This record gives sequence, C-alpha cells and structure tokens, in this order.
Amino acid sequence: MKISEARNFIKNNLRKIEVDRPAFFSILSKAWLIITGPITIILIIIKFSPELQGYYYTFSTLLALQVFVELGLGVVIIQFASHEWSRLSITEKGFIAGSEEALSRLGSLARLSLRWYAVGAAFLILFLGIGGYVFFLESQKSGISWVFPWFSLCFLTGINLCLAPIWSLLEGCNQLAELYFFKFWQGLLVNLSIWIAILSGAGLFALSVSSIMFLACGLFFIKYKYWYFFRSLFFLNAKGPRIKWYKDIFPMQWRIAVSWVGGYFVFSLFTPVLFKFHGSVVAGQMGMTWNLVGIVIWISSAWLAPKIPRFGMLIAKKDYETLDKLFFKMTRVVLIVSVILGLSIWFGIFLLYNFHSKFAVRFLPPLTVAIFLLAQIIVSVSLPASGYLRAHKKEPLVFLSVMAGALIGGLTIILGKYYSAAGVAMGYLIVNIIIIPLVFVTWQYCRISWHSNLKG
Repeated sequence: MKISEARNFIKNNLRKIEVDRPAFFSILSKAWLIITGPITIILIIIKFSPELQGYYYTFSTLLALQVFVELGLGVVIIQFASHEWSRLSITEKGFIAGSEEALSRLGSLARLSLRWYAVGAAFLILFLGIGGYVFFLESQKSGISWVFPWFSLCFLTGINLCLAPIWSLLEGCNQLAELYFFKFWQGLLVNLSIWIAILSGAGLFALSVSSIMFLACGLFFIKYKYWYFFRSLFFLNAKGPRIKWYKDIFPMQWRIAVSWVGGYFVFSLFTPVLFKFHGSVVAGQMGMTWNLVGIVIWISSAWLAPKIPRFGMLIAKKDYETLDKLFFKMTRVVLIVSVILGLSIWFGIFLLYNFHSKFAVRFLPPLTVAIFLLAQIIVSVSLPASGYLRAHKKEPLVFLSVMAGALIGGLTIILGKYYSAAGVAMGYLIVNIIIIPLVFVTWQYCRISWHSNLKG
C-alpha cells in the first residue's frame, strides 16, 4: 500500500468515528494525560509525603470554586458566538468579515464577557484566598508550609481567569483546529514545568509554576495568532445591534450557573470533605484517585467538544436531521471510549494492590475505585445530551443539576464523615443512577417539542 493510500485509509476511518482535524487535536491534547498523568503521579509519590500530597490535591480541588465566579458564562459565550459565526468568517490577514449585524453582536458579546471575567477575577483572588486560608488554618499542626503557596496560586488563578472568555470566543467561532493544537502544546509545556518544579523541591509552589506557564503560553498564542481577530471584536466601533446581558445572556446563564454550582458539589467536594473529616492522607488518596477517574470524562469529551459549535450552527440553519445523526454517533463514541478508559484505569489500580506495590497506598482501594468509575461512565454518556440541549441556547437541565448537586453534596458530607471514601463513592453512584436516565427523558421531550415548534 502506498503512503498516500495509507493516509487516505486512516483519514476515512477516523472520519467514521468523527475524528476530524479539530477533534484530532482535542483528543491528542487530552490523551496526553494518559502519559503525563502517571508521570505526575509517580513524581508526587516520590517527592511528596502523603500529607503534602493531600494538600496538593486539596489546593487543586478548591480552585474549582471559581465556578461561583464564572457562573456558566463560558458555555453561554460558546453558544451565542456559534450562532453569530454562522454569518461570519476570518480573512487571510486574521480580521473578521461578513454580516455587519452579526459582527456587531459578536463584538458586544466579547466586550461584555471580558468585563465580567475581569471583575470576577478580582473577587476570586480576594475571597478564594481568604476562604482557603480559613479552611486550612486548622491544619497548621501538620507542619506543611501552605500559606504563601496558597495565596500565590489564588492570585495566578485569578489572572488566568481573565483569559477564559478568549478561549470560549475562539471555540464558539469555530477556530477549533488552531485552538486545540495550541492547547496540546500548552498542556505539554505546563506539564513539563510542573515536573521540573516538583523535582526541584518546589513543593506546593509547583502549582503556581504551572499557572505561570499556562498564562505565558496563552498570551503568546493570542499575540501571534489571533491579535487582529480580537482587535476586530474588542475595538469594534460598530453601531449595529448588540447582545445585552440581562435581555439575552441572563435567561440562559442563570440556568447554567445553577447547573455549574450543582456540578461543583457533584465533582469537587469529595477531597475537601475527606480532608476535613479524615485528614490530608485520605484526602491525598482521594485526590490522586479522582485525578485518574476524571480522565474518563476528560478524554471521552474530547470527541464531543469540537462538535458543540457545529451543533449550534446546525440549529441556526434548522438542519435537525444532520444534528440528530451527529448526536447519536457522538453518544456511541463517548460510551465506547468511557468504558475502555474505565476498565483500563481500574485494572491498573487492581494490579498495584495485587502486587503490593508501594504506590498502591497512595490510591483508594480497587472496590471503591470501581464504584467511582462506574458512576463516571454513566455521567459521561449524558454529556452529548447536555451539549445538544445547550446548543439551542437553553438550559432545561437546571432542575436535575440542582437535584444532583444537592443529593451528592449531602451524601458526600454525611457518608464521607462516617464511611470515608467508600461512602462518598456509593453516594455518587446512587445519585447518578437516578439522575442520568432523567437527563435523557428531558432530552427526548425537548427535542420533540423544540423542533416541531420551530418547523411549524
């Protein structure tokens, strides 16, 4: 077989599983975790004590509190930008061309989102820093020096938050191949920086080092790839129609915000709760295990993320037949990838325990890990349905998100206090067995209702 024939054979088969150029780089950037994740884990085991490991992962988990600042605006930006971008394009010089009305609305969205995140970053630095200080203050007896690493990390996280609307705008404007290509190299450099920091004895400052690298890569990419693109948005003097926050954004954002806040209690409460009730060692086991369990959604969603703007553009064109075909294909792909990843992760931890590796005690036991993985696979299958619904610039899952967050949050605190990580895992699984089928019931109802109304 000739090289060109082999290349075409590979491309054709990749297309069958919805792997185009953007999806390829999305998958590559996230699949990189399969290599970098274990390396980071090994370095942490070698260089960190079990107590320091607990602080490291609790630091990382508490940063998820920024969801209370973002309030789902990033998702809204993607949906609104994708609808406007259906009438726009980018020129060879990097400027935006097309409908003046769409450009005016997109520019107003860009400026609005930048102001939101700038103010939010200031609040994040202040309140997350103080809140984390109060949370960790009781643990000074551990002997871990955490104060300066914590405040430096909060400051850098706030600065990086200011770039969040940039990535959402690029994703919504279908600049996916370039964005995911950049994210791959950014992830590579960030991981290299954190490895060097851990090996050099930086301890908890390793997270700050990675934040600095993340920021530097982002600024470089914007300056040299999309400088004129964003000049077209942020410095636009168009007098056309504008997107207004209260009238256009708020009706969708508040629903997503509630969903995201619920998501915090679904995904990010485990480690802090175990830190509070069972100490930094158990929290470290939970954090490291959850890092692996999270790969199930992180990798499987790599197929889905590049398709979300396409969902929005198909909806804008009312091409519902193509939309549904793409949705069902993506759901099958996400399910298959999630199952393969879940089995692989569990088998790896099982082997560590079976051969009595010294690494094993840094993870939760295999049975607890299996429960978490099963729940995570169930959650991952619902991701295409959530993306499909939100691409309509609506958020009908808000009630289910609140219910899931409340139930998982409550069970995490109660079962986590009395039954440690095993109780947390069971609570997570039980709630998802109840909630996820309801997500698909909601999806089917909305799909029939919205599309029949639009066609009529």
